[in-house]
Amino acid sequence: MALRKWRARAGRLAGQPAGALLPVAADEWVPVATDVAATGGQLLALWTTPRDGATAAAVSAAYLADGAPLVARLALTDGQRYRGLQELFPAAARMQRAAADLSGIHADAPDERPWLRHAAWPADQAPLLSPPPLPVPPWTVDDYAFVRVTGEGVHEVPVGPVHAGIIEPGHFRFSIVGEKVLRLEERLGYVHKGIERRFTELAAGDAHRLAARVCGDSAVAYSWAYCQALESLAATIVPPRATALRAVGLELERLQNHLGDLGALGNDAGFAFGLAQFSRLKEELTRAIASAFGQRYLLDLVVPGGVAAVPDAIAGRELGAVVARTASRVRELRGIYGEHAGVRDRFAGAGIVAPELARRLGLAGLAGRASGQSLDLRVDAPWPPYDRFRPKPCGRDDGDVAARVDVRFDEVEESSRLVRALLDDLPEGPERATLASPVEGELGIGLIEGWRGPVLVALELAAGGRIRRCHPHDPSWQNWPVLEHAVIGNIVPDFPLINKSFNLAYSGHDL
Repeated sequence: MALRKWRARAGRLAGQPAGALLPVAADEWVPVATDVAATGGQLLALWTTPRDGATAAAVSAAYLADGAPLVARLALTDGQRYRGLQELFPAAARMQRAAADLSGIHADAPDERPWLRHAAWPADQAPLLSPPPLPVPPWTVDDYAFVRVTGEGVHEVPVGPVHAGIIEPGHFRFSIVGEKVLRLEERLGYVHKGIERRFTELAAGDAHRLAARVCGDSAVAYSWAYCQALESLAATIVPPRATALRAVGLELERLQNHLGDLGALGNDAGFAFGLAQFSRLKEELTRAIASAFGQRYLLDLVVPGGVAAVPDAIAGRELGAVVARTASRVRELRGIYGEHAGVRDRFAGAGIVAPELARRLGLAGLAGRASGQSLDLRVDAPWPPYDRFRPKPCGRDDGDVAARVDVRFDEVEESSRLVRALLDDLPEGPERATLASPVEGELGIGLIEGWRGPVLVALELAAGGRIRRCHPHDPSWQNWPVLEHAVIGNIVPDFPLINKSFNLAYSGHDL
């Protein structure tokens, strides 16, 4: 009933047919969040927007409530703080810290440590403010106050941010007794890519290329979410042929990531055969994707109004055949993984996230579905063509590494089926529509179920089609804090295996 009251007051949310945009007063900001939490809703993203000329600064929170997006937006005066939402949605804590670093707009919250800044710009400046930050002089790095665990036999093991391999930087501070982990605290955001600032310097019709590069392993998800937001502001209907090809790209992206992860998980369990076989399958699939679409990874497939590439009949048939062969071989490898006692022993019972904890912390996407959280936007809030080609839900309740592996195997099977079905029933007609002039001053939301979970892009345009604000949000914001809980009580050598079973994005945090 309470949510119905808020929705009745809300206006249209561009890009989401059942979505709503709700301007709120300061004393309504937390009550809206409270009502969303009380009905089992989820926080999708939180971001701030600095003042732009006569347009006031604001803080926005996007929720998924009763199966549809609801964006609450609170206008702020210069220097005004807003109440933090971390008590209702724990994942909000880091989102609020990142927003403060980027925009200078702070929440009233217990934890105000910098999350993205790392002394990369002066503390009294922010990348989203104008003029941009000055070049950074060589000053002392911030003294970041990690939470200390004390007691007899407790010691710390710091890992990273520079790792012994080709991997993005991230720091992990373990507090352990013997080999048992008592606490893990993460620190991310070391690269300082300047993504959110860069969006404001691009034309709206070109920024899909940057969106695709927010997080390279989710290029289709991000570029589709961006284009969905832009197309909604331009009232552009994407042709059915283009939406089908976008879905093909999204499912191929899911397959590529799951194949890579299943091999890496086997390797982390001491089963190098698994890595070799899944690497071979991923490479065969990637070569077929390159033959069909002209790119090994589909960074430039999704463009405003449609798609940039269409496989010819021969390449499409060959791609479908490769996908079918891949699914067949994955079924064989699943049996081998299941019969291998050493692999079963390492997977089962490691890194458990119980369903109740997953619900409380907002665990999203693949990892959430392995811990009893069934949400999959392709199933629960389908957009074209998923309103016709709905995937079979995949999930488990055990919440351990084995469960996350099983969900991956299930999703490989289902994504393989979807790709073949989409290619076999590819609509005729144009693959791209002409984009009309987008509406200025409105908020457009793109929301796509990527392979990790919900990818959200919030887009707002100013005069002349300039991007006033673009916020890309990765589901890893919800899931990184849960990893800290998943490793408690496990031994340190199991951390790489548990971490890989989540496979969260470093790049998606570096805004």
